[in-house]
Amino acid sequence: MRFLVLTVLVLPALLWEGSANAAELSAREKRAVDTVNQTIRTAGTEYKAGNFSAAGEAITRAMDQIDIAMKVGSPELLDAFEPAMKRISTAHALLELEGVAVPPFRRPTLPSVANPSADGTASATEGEQPEMVIFDINDPSAQPPNATPPKVDFAAGVSFTQHVAPILVGRCGRCHVSGSKGGFNMANYEALMKGSRAGVVVFPGDVPNSVLVEVIESGAMPPNGSVSAQELLTLKTWINGGAKFDGTDPTATLSAGSGVAPVDEPTQTAMPEIKQATGKETVSFAGDIAPMLVDACKGCHIDAMQTRGGLQLDTFARMMRGGDSGPIISPGNAADSLLVKKLRGMVGERMPAGGRPAFSEDSIQLISTWINEGATLDGASKDQPLEVMSKLAWMKKASASEISAKRKADAEDDLKLVNASGGEMHSVSTDHFFVTGTASKPTLELVARKAEEELKWAKTIVNAADGEEFFRGKATLFVMPRRYDYSEFAKMIEARDVPSDWNAHWKFDGINAYIAMVATDRDEDDEIATRLISPLVSLAVATRGMDVPRWFAEGVGASVFSKSGTKVDRDAKRREDAEISVAVVAMKDAKQFLDEKLKPEQTDRISMAIAASMMDRGRRKSFDALMRNLSDGLPFDQAFQTAFRATPAAYITQWLKWVKG
Repeated sequence: MRFLVLTVLVLPALLWEGSANAAELSAREKRAVDTVNQTIRTAGTEYKAGNFSAAGEAITRAMDQIDIAMKVGSPELLDAFEPAMKRISTAHALLELEGVAVPPFRRPTLPSVANPSADGTASATEGEQPEMVIFDINDPSAQPPNATPPKVDFAAGVSFTQHVAPILVGRCGRCHVSGSKGGFNMANYEALMKGSRAGVVVFPGDVPNSVLVEVIESGAMPPNGSVSAQELLTLKTWINGGAKFDGTDPTATLSAGSGVAPVDEPTQTAMPEIKQATGKETVSFAGDIAPMLVDACKGCHIDAMQTRGGLQLDTFARMMRGGDSGPIISPGNAADSLLVKKLRGMVGERMPAGGRPAFSEDSIQLISTWINEGATLDGASKDQPLEVMSKLAWMKKASASEISAKRKADAEDDLKLVNASGGEMHSVSTDHFFVTGTASKPTLELVARKAEEELKWAKTIVNAADGEEFFRGKATLFVMPRRYDYSEFAKMIEARDVPSDWNAHWKFDGINAYIAMVATDRDEDDEIATRLISPLVSLAVATRGMDVPRWFAEGVGASVFSKSGTKVDRDAKRREDAEISVAVVAMKDAKQFLDEKLKPEQTDRISMAIAASMMDRGRRKSFDALMRNLSDGLPFDQAFQTAFRATPAAYITQWLKWVKG
């Protein structure tokens, strides 16, 4: 019976991610499904260990999580929860046989279902697009005639477009080209090299550490097929040769036939030239246009597991490239721009589709004016996510008190989503922080007091006004009494797993600035202080500018902690030194580090060492000048070069030469 429960609870827990319905989920809905599946896996683990009461508690928590998520959920979310609800029902019955009382499971319902069919099932609502189908590698009859990858002349070299892309589409296409199973999408070369939410999967020149090869060789992937010896050799040879791209556009979607367009193959329609704003425009893309697109297009063209019509609007560059029909924007000519025509319903289906409200005439006129003025970019980068760009534009105009209010509201919403079991929540406000969580009120008060005290370390680095202005709006401290809750917070809110030895971390996304941590009534003052110093400093550094790299903020925080006099276990210190040495050996050059091609833990160790070198006695004046430049509003690269008389890449290159002798 226990084997049956494990099969029901654990093995199918990820299957929803490959379903067609998951394609329409928002980022928050995806995290909700991930959280429920993880809770069910926890129930299976507890059942296997004979902890039936704990398994029952986990199943109850999963039911609560579904109930809360569906209060603001969509029909697609209900469909995505279907496998989980079936496993809950089965587990419910089996746990009762073990004498565990579990509350009855009531399937959530939606107020109404659009366009019911004759058999009672829901049909597609008007305006919805049918699912984009990619051939199934498990059904040979469904594969296109050219699904077999071409033979490779290894002496002549391996081509990504001609040799690698067909393998990826043929063997992994259903789950990771048209979908994002497990949080990993490789719809194009850029996405492949970015990796999954767990980290990079292809390390150019480093076959042994490339996870893509590792999962294939272990037999874990593809789950219902195999990669031939020649195909695996092709992948290894390509990676060993630097994992180079030989196409025209690294963001072009991989095709089932030949990957992407080779260098000498002309593209269908030229991408419009991207021009920077002059300051004379009356409409701001970042402040006026991007927020509208994010609100209306998310799920179909932004943060989508599969994009409709091949159109991605995640970044300015992808938006300007257009979709399967070509560019959607003709700079200087709004009347001929496909985007405007689709918004007005003049060509094909009116957008946005799926029952979402149409754009008002004022909104369309605003977009038209932006296009007629040249469709220029006033954001930080053509590759910056539009969601981030729109947040940053709002933050530039907002006051510290407005940002504080926004952070508090977002924190309360996030905590409600995580706290599905309905446990009691508390909050405390101080001059610099909004402290909230499921920990007891005395614990929150202790954390709040220690945070204010340990802020002294951040003030040795950052010179800023006290109060709300210090973090440019009060920072949030999420405090959870168990590491399990902390881990669930990371999964639900950040869609990632945190290392098992972490008990605190920080994040700044342009608006929200917070520290998530574990703290209990049993913790001493010194233990709380130890957890706070590094993330407090890092958060203070990160909020100095909109483009401060994570490696820099993380490194400064870790370096300050190491010099704070806080007692550190001797064995832990030795492990840290050894990890830095291993990371240095793995680091080939500055570009590899800056492009985040190292393992995350290696990046963090090297960040600390580089920051320590910047802050030593001989360079401290330059470091302080860098921090002043950031506070004055200079972009990070300019602030760095002005202070250190070198670019970040040049500085890191010299540092690497020095440490390697």
